[in-house]
Amino acid sequence: MLGILLGAPALYALYFGTTRGIAPDEGYKTFLAGPAAFIPIAIYLVVAIVLAVRPRTSRLGAGLLMGLGIFTLLGGGLCVGYLAQMRGEV
Repeated sequence: MLGILLGAPALYALYFGTTRGIAPDEGYKTFLAGPAAFIPIAIYLVVAIVLAVRPRTSRLGAGLLMGLGIFTLLGGGLCVGYLAQMRGEV
């Protein structure tokens, strides 16, 4: 349960904390500008899998993996909602 409650907010904090300043309009124009957005998710996924495999921390790891699903659903919903608002303005 703790992994689910902390997983999605921790992933949002990790994601937005580490990807600040990689937008092309902020001067970050390397070949990693696009893939850099997936690095925090990959790190989170590796940590969650390692915790899920170990018997002692398997429940926390499973909760973190569920938190990744919640992150994806909430992020997709926010994106679709934002795009729907933009469509009305154009």
